[in-house]
Amino acid sequence: MTRVDVAIVGAGFAGLGMAMALRRAGRDDFVVLERGETVGGTWRDNTYPGVACDVPSHLYGFAAHPHPTWSATFAPGPEIHAYLEAVAEHEELGDRLRLRTPVLGAEWDAAAALWRIDAGGETIEASSLVLACGRLTEPHVPSIPGLESFPGAIFHSARWDHSVELSGARVAVVGTGASAVQLVPELARTADVTLFQRTPAWIVPRGGRDYSADEQQRFASHPDELARLRAELFVEGEARFASRSGDAAASAAALAVALAHLARQVADPALRQALTPDYAFGCKRVLLSDEFYPAVASDAVTLEASALASVDGTTLVAGSGARHEADVIVLATGFAASQQPYAELVRGEGGTTLAEHWAGGMTSFASTVVPGFPNLFVLNGPNASLGHNSSVLMSEEQAAYVVRALVERDRRADGVLRTRPEAEAAYTDEIATAAASTPWLTGGCGNWYVDDRSGRLTLLWPGTVQAFRERLAAADGSEFEPAHAPSRHGQTRGETT
Repeated sequence: MTRVDVAIVGAGFAGLGMAMALRRAGRDDFVVLERGETVGGTWRDNTYPGVACDVPSHLYGFAAHPHPTWSATFAPGPEIHAYLEAVAEHEELGDRLRLRTPVLGAEWDAAAALWRIDAGGETIEASSLVLACGRLTEPHVPSIPGLESFPGAIFHSARWDHSVELSGARVAVVGTGASAVQLVPELARTADVTLFQRTPAWIVPRGGRDYSADEQQRFASHPDELARLRAELFVEGEARFASRSGDAAASAAALAVALAHLARQVADPALRQALTPDYAFGCKRVLLSDEFYPAVASDAVTLEASALASVDGTTLVAGSGARHEADVIVLATGFAASQQPYAELVRGEGGTTLAEHWAGGMTSFASTVVPGFPNLFVLNGPNASLGHNSSVLMSEEQAAYVVRALVERDRRADGVLRTRPEAEAAYTDEIATAAASTPWLTGGCGNWYVDDRSGRLTLLWPGTVQAFRERLAAADGSEFEPAHAPSRHGQTRGETT
C-alpha cells in the first residue's frame, strides 16, 4: 500500500500539468497513475494517418515548457507525443509516475478522510484525488445492425490497426468529424474510400507552414520572441470566440470564409451542396483543413451523404438505401465525451458514484469540484473544453485552482474540503445563462458539447479563456462547506460509509 497527499489519474496534458503545478508549489508528495505504457493521453492513443493538432503548436504546450523546435504551425501527433514525453523526463517525475497502472476504482473513506484507490492490485491512499483522465479517451462505437457480420478489419480511428494493409483496399470511413477530416486525405492517396457522412462540418482554411531551421534556432536563442509569438497566438485564439459563440457579425464573416473555401475547392454543385451544413456556424466543432475537400472531390473518394445504417457481410447499407462494398471499416465516430467512463469508478460520500451524481449531465463548481466528493478535483471535466483556443490553457488554470484549494484544505483541522451544493447549482446556472443563446444550443445541430439527457451544455466553457481565468481567480473558498459542517450527503463528518 502507498500513502500520498495527492493522487493524479492520467498522464496527458492535464495530468502532467497538475504534477508540474504541485511541484512548483513545493508539494512533492504525489503520484501520477497512468494506464498506458507511456505518457501522452490522446496523443499516445491516436496514431491514425494525418493526425495533427488544429491549435497552433506554440500555443498548444505548457507555459513553463516552451518548445522552440516545433516543426510546423500545426504540429503532427507524434511530435506532440514526443513533447509530452520530454516534459515528463525534464520534470524528473521518477517513481512518482506509475505507468501501466490502471485505476479500477476509487472510494472516499470518511472515517480516515482519504481516498482509497484500487490501482490494478495495489491500494493507494490519498488525501486528495485529481481526475485528469481526459474527455477523448474512450472511443464511441455506434450500434449498427450487422456490424459483427463484416468479415474484414474494423477499428476505431483512435485505435488504429497499423497491421492492416490499406493500399488498394476499399476502405469505408464512418464519420466526418475532426479525425476523419485529417485521415481521409491520407487514405485517398492509396485506397478507394467510401465516406459515410451523417452531417457535414463547417470547414475553414487551415493554412500554416513548416518552420525553418533558422526560425527554430532564433526561437531557441531568443525566448522573448517565442513568448511574443505565444501571446499573439493567444489573442488570435480569443478573437475566434465571437464567431464560434454566435456574435452576428463575427459569425457572418466566418461563414463567408467557410463557404468561399468550399466553393474554391469543390467545383461540382451537387457535391458542394452535399458538403454544405444546414446548421449555424459554430453549432458543431469548426474544422480546419486544406486537403479534405480536394480529396472528397477526387476520384479516390465516394461521398455517401447519409449515415451507415446496417452491414450485411461486405455490403454496407447507407441510410439513403445505397449499398457499398468494403474491405475495411474505419469508425471515425468520436468519443464518449459527455458521459465520462471513469465516473462509474469513483464513489463519494454515501457510496454515490460520480456517474450517478452526473446522471443529468456533468455539473461542478469552477469546472473542477463536485458536491458529495470531498477533496476530489476534476480536470478537463464539466464545461472545461474550448472550441476556439488551446485547451491546455484551461487545464493550467484548473491546476492552479487545485493548488489554491489544497492550501485551504491544509488550514482545516480535519483536512477535508466539501463543495457546497449551492455553489455547484449557482455555477451550473451561470453556464446555462451564458450558453442559452449560443449556436451550441440554438444552432440546429446535434453536438457532443450538449448532454442528450438534459439538453444542457456540459462540455464547453461558454466564454473566453480570460473569462475562465477570472472566474476561477474569483473563487475565495466560500464554495466549500465550513470546516466543521456536517455532510449533506447521507452522513456526518467522521462517520464511516
